[in-house]
Amino acid sequence: MLKMPESVRIYVATKAVDMRKYADGLSALIMSSLGQEPTSGHVFVFFNRRRDIIRILFWERDGFWVLSKKVLKGHFRRMKTDSETASVLVTASQLHEILSAIEIGRKNDKPTLH
Repeated sequence: MLKMPESVRIYVATKAVDMRKYADGLSALIMSSLGQEPTSGHVFVFFNRRRDIIRILFWERDGFWVLSKKVLKGHFRRMKTDSETASVLVTASQLHEILSAIEIGRKNDKPTLH
């Protein structure tokens, strides 16, 4: 798990994102949908519609880091949020829980809202 200074905020986007987006596309999304500055040094977390891919973007001194994880079975658990909120601010320990909480269902199960 990444160690982050206390000053770093972690924003989790509440709407699904097209995972063909990479640093430039996610940066544009951060500015337009989340109202944040992608080069702020904060961490931005995105999921695809099926929630089997997570992408994390953050800026470090001279460029973007893009981290991705695709789970082969199951999906990342959905956070309970207000449906109108574009993003949720979470702590580093909550991000760790998100990354660790994979729900495994039957092969044809679709992810469910929690």
